[in-house]
Amino acid sequence: MQPKPTADTPYFNFQFALLCLSNFLFGTSFNMMIPELPGYLTQLGGAEYKGLIIALFTLMAGISRPFSGKLTDTIGRVPVMIFGSLVCVVCSLLYPLLTTVAGFLFLRFVHGFSTGFKPTATSAYGADVVHESKRGEALGALSIGYTLGSSAGPMIGSFLVDHYSFNTMFIVSAFFALGSVAILYNIKETLQHKQPFSLKLLKINRNEIFDKSAIKPAVITFLLCFSIGTTVTIAPDLSEHLGLHNKGLFYAFFTIASLVIRLVAPKVSDRYGRVPVLLVSSLVLVIGMLVIAFAHSVTIMMVGSVIYGLSWGINSPALSAWTVDLSAPENRGKAIASMYIALEIGIGVGALVASWIYNNQADHFILTFLTPAVFAFVGFLFLAKWNRQAKQGQSFSRE
Repeated sequence: MQPKPTADTPYFNFQFALLCLSNFLFGTSFNMMIPELPGYLTQLGGAEYKGLIIALFTLMAGISRPFSGKLTDTIGRVPVMIFGSLVCVVCSLLYPLLTTVAGFLFLRFVHGFSTGFKPTATSAYGADVVHESKRGEALGALSIGYTLGSSAGPMIGSFLVDHYSFNTMFIVSAFFALGSVAILYNIKETLQHKQPFSLKLLKINRNEIFDKSAIKPAVITFLLCFSIGTTVTIAPDLSEHLGLHNKGLFYAFFTIASLVIRLVAPKVSDRYGRVPVLLVSSLVLVIGMLVIAFAHSVTIMMVGSVIYGLSWGINSPALSAWTVDLSAPENRGKAIASMYIALEIGIGVGALVASWIYNNQADHFILTFLTPAVFAFVGFLFLAKWNRQAKQGQSFSRE
């Protein structure tokens, strides 16, 4: 256990670095498959089920969030992170064995436990070790490892499939996740009052499903994450349509841009506030989706990917920090889990709607990517309203 941090407490130490490395390995393992799974499912004979690749995954992630939130606040951050990484190991090893469409979709459903558990506990850990004045900065730094994995994973996965096989990709993915597990065993727990695990902790009451303090961050998360469901489902087909052989490059440009902006953006949200920063980043997301929607060449698509990556490099740590800002310390895990439930719903709905609109028709790309632009603009309008109300409240308080 660690003492309560002060404004002068440095958060980046050896333990924090280990967690960043664990995030990198976990992110690489998870994202390695993303650009290749639509092609793999098509090879299995399930091309019409592409939308379920992400939808089933996020459904399980969303279902598991109340459990991960409660366990994060009771048994500790580290055990929950370990469980999430172990799920990646097991599922990755089972993909080569369950080679029917039904078997594949079942594994995608179970695989959702991984992101349902690890990110929840990771964000809570990050909030534990930093003073609130540096919360956005710390959570942004903590996400850099995952962002690097998100960049490297898709390129590695596409390389392995192009030069070896899908099964090779699955096995390598399992080894990356196993590395994440090994590192987590060396990380110190930050939860002050731990409880031993018992089956009764898996009983979720109605008031434990969602933390009311997270309503506003959850609304914005849902509206912005609709774009993620769209891109992970349809971007590989758009890449192929435009003549880009390595489908992972779209995600590489996205994550590199996201990484670069994270070096400065989280500090900005600590200084100027979460809502003003999200107001700008949501508008950047709208622009990114518009560029991708009308992309007629690989170059334009990559420009759209960079703009889109810039938006998420700002959005992600600001949303997490905003959620923690509004929550009580003892409910930190539950509040983060609530925000992530909205994330999973947004991604899942985005994947299903995008798959339905696209319907494997190239002339539907424009409408497919315009739809998340509309959702993001609605988020922009909500943020503008709340920002205006906050300014009016400050003005009244001065009077």
